[in-house]
Amino acid sequence: MAHEQLESYVVETPEQAMALLNPLRAEILSRLVEPASAAEVARGINEIPQRVNYHLKALEKVGLVRRVGSRQVRNLVEVLYLAIARTYVLSEGLNWANETVQQMKDQGALSHLVNTAERIKRDALLLMERSDQDQEIPSATLDTSIRLASAEQRSAFVEEYVSLVNQLVEKYQSKAKGQETYQVILAVYPKEGGEKA
Repeated sequence: MAHEQLESYVVETPEQAMALLNPLRAEILSRLVEPASAAEVARGINEIPQRVNYHLKALEKVGLVRRVGSRQVRNLVEVLYLAIARTYVLSEGLNWANETVQQMKDQGALSHLVNTAERIKRDALLLMERSDQDQEIPSATLDTSIRLASAEQRSAFVEEYVSLVNQLVEKYQSKAKGQETYQVILAVYPKEGGEKA
C-alpha cells in the first residue's frame, strides 16, 4: 500500500519545533518512514507501547504524523502511523533569534546522537550474543575525521552527505518480504579536543 510522504518538510510552528526537539519524539518520527503501529515502534526502540502511543498522539496533534490505516492483530485493532516527511528543516520564519534556532538545532541533534549511541550499543550487544552462537553477523562501520573551515562548509557537507546516503539507501531499499532489515545511521559532530587550524 503506497502512502504519500514528503522528502523534506519545513517546520513553521513553535509547537512542531518543540516536538522535534524531544529526543524520544524525534526517534519515533525516524521510525515512521514506513507505516507502523505504536507497538511496532515501541519494539524497535525498546520502549513501552503506552509511552510511544502518548508521544504519537502528541506528534499527530501538531501535524508531524498522520494515521494511514489500521489492521487487526488478534483481538486488537492497531492504528498505523506515518511521518509526514523523511527530513525536517526549521523555518527561519519562526522569528526566533538566529542563535536560538541554531542552539535548538544543535541541542536536538546532540540529544538524538546520545540516544542513537545508546541504541547502537544495545543492538551491538544483542548481535554479539548471536555471534557467540556461531551466527555470521555482517556489519560495517566508517570512522573518519575531516576539517571543515566554516559553518557554511559544515552545512554544505552535511547536506551533501545526507543526500548521498539517502540515494544509496533508496537504491538498495528492498520491499520484499523475508529480507533482513539493516539499520543505517548517519552522524556528524565536532571532535572533542580536535585541533583547530
